[in-house]
Amino acid sequence: MFIDGNWVDAISGATFAVTNPANGEEIGRMPDGGAADAEAAIAAADAAFASWSATTAYQRADILMKAWQLMGERAGELAELMTTEQGKPLRASQFEVGYGADFIRWFAEEARRLNGEWLPSGRPDQRFLTVRQAVGVVAMVTPWNYPMSMLTRKMAPALAAGCTLVLKPAEATPLSAKAIFEIFTEAGVPDGVVNMVTAADPVPIGEVFTSDSRVRKLTFTGSTAVGRLLAAKAGASLQRVSVELGGHAPFIVYPDANAENAAKGAAALKFLNAGQACISPNRLYVHRDAAETFVNTLTKRVSGLVTGNGMDKGVGVGPLVNEAAVAKVAAQVDDAQSKGAGVPVGGHRLTDNGLDQGFFYAPTILTDVTPDMTVYREETFGPVAPVVVYEDVDEVLAMANDTHYGLAAYVYTENLKTALKAFEALRFGIIGINDVNPTSASVPFGGMKDSGLGREGGHEGLDEYLETKTAGISLR
Repeated sequence: MFIDGNWVDAISGATFAVTNPANGEEIGRMPDGGAADAEAAIAAADAAFASWSATTAYQRADILMKAWQLMGERAGELAELMTTEQGKPLRASQFEVGYGADFIRWFAEEARRLNGEWLPSGRPDQRFLTVRQAVGVVAMVTPWNYPMSMLTRKMAPALAAGCTLVLKPAEATPLSAKAIFEIFTEAGVPDGVVNMVTAADPVPIGEVFTSDSRVRKLTFTGSTAVGRLLAAKAGASLQRVSVELGGHAPFIVYPDANAENAAKGAAALKFLNAGQACISPNRLYVHRDAAETFVNTLTKRVSGLVTGNGMDKGVGVGPLVNEAAVAKVAAQVDDAQSKGAGVPVGGHRLTDNGLDQGFFYAPTILTDVTPDMTVYREETFGPVAPVVVYEDVDEVLAMANDTHYGLAAYVYTENLKTALKAFEALRFGIIGINDVNPTSASVPFGGMKDSGLGREGGHEGLDEYLETKTAGISLR
C-alpha cells in the first residue's frame, strides 16, 4: 500500500493473491489492509491537505502534466500489465491507457482555469467576491473493469482542485492501481497527498471512509447496490458524494437507419471488454422493418469474434472477471431461452483449447427478447446482446425509458428531427447518436436515477472537488 509517501505492508501483515482471469495463475500479492490502515492513510492525507491546497494552480498543473508524460512513455508496459491482471485484449488495454492519460492532461489544463467571480450588490458601498477552493480529503473507491482510467478520472481532478486523497482500488486489479500511483509519485506529488489502501474485503475500508470526519468527499464507481449503501452511510457524515453506478443502456434502431451500420456499431460496443462496461447496450430495440438485416449482420460480426487470452494475437473478447460473473451471464441466458428467446450464436461457456482455466463465456445474441426475461430488466455485465423487435416508433422511447437506470443510451437514425427528439426525451446522462463512443475526457460522464450522482470529466469533473466561498466586502 502507499501511505504518506511510503510503500508499506498492512498493519496485520496479511496479503492476498492477485490472479490472471484468463488462466487463474497468481501474478502477484498485495497487502490485505483493514480499518487501521485506512485510518492511517486518512491521517496522512489530512496532514498534507493544508500545504497541498495552498500550492498554486500552476504548480499542480505542472505535476499533472509530468504524470501525463510518464503515462505516455510507459503506455506499452501499462497495457500489458492491465491485460494480464484484468483480462481485456491488449489493444483495448492500449486504448484505455491513452484514455486514462487524457484525463490527466485535461485536468492539468483545467487547474489553470480555476476562477471565481466579482459580483454586484444592491448597496453602492458593498462588493461580493466568490472563490472556489478544494473540498478537502477525498476517499475514492474504483472498479476492476477499467482499472487505470477510472483512477485517473478521479485522481486528476481531485489533485487539480487541491484535494488530497485516499484510494481503495478493486481487489481484482490492485497492481494496475499501484502502477498509476508510481507515476503520480514520480511526477512529484508530495508525500501524503495521494494514498492507497488495498484489501481483499472492502467492507472495513468503506466503513472508515464513510464515517471519518476528516473525509469531506466520497467518490465511488461500481454497482448500484454498493453505491446506495456507501452514499447512505456518507450522508450520515454529510460528506459530498458522487457515485457512478450501473447501467441498462437501450440501443434504438429506427426504421430509417442504416441497419447494417447500426449492427456493426452494436457489435463493436456490446462486446468491448467482454460486455463488462456500465455503458454497454443491454436492450437492442430494432424496428421490425430493419430486424432481419440487423440480426443477420450482427450474427455475422459476432460469429467472427475470437475469444481467449487478451495477450494472444487476434483475440477480440477476453475473460469475465470471475466465476460469479460467468454464472450470472449463464443464468440470464438460460432464463431467456426458457421463455422463448432464440440464440443464433453463443449461449454457452467456453472451455476448449485451455479456456477452462479461465472465466470465458461465448459472445452471445438473444432474439425475440421480451420484458418478462431477466436480461430485459437487469444489467448483464457480460457478452450478451439481447435484441427486442418493436413496431411503433412512438412507443420505443417509452420502452427505452422503462428502467430504473439512466446512464447511457444509443440512437441510430438518418433523420435529424428524430435524433433530437430522442436526445431530449431519453432519461439518460449520455446519448450516442449514430455513435458508439460518446465519451471523452473533455465531456461530462455520469447518469440519472439509479445510475448515480454527479459527473466526471469535462468542466463538471473539477467542480465535484470544489467548494464555493463568498466574501461580502464593505467599502465604507
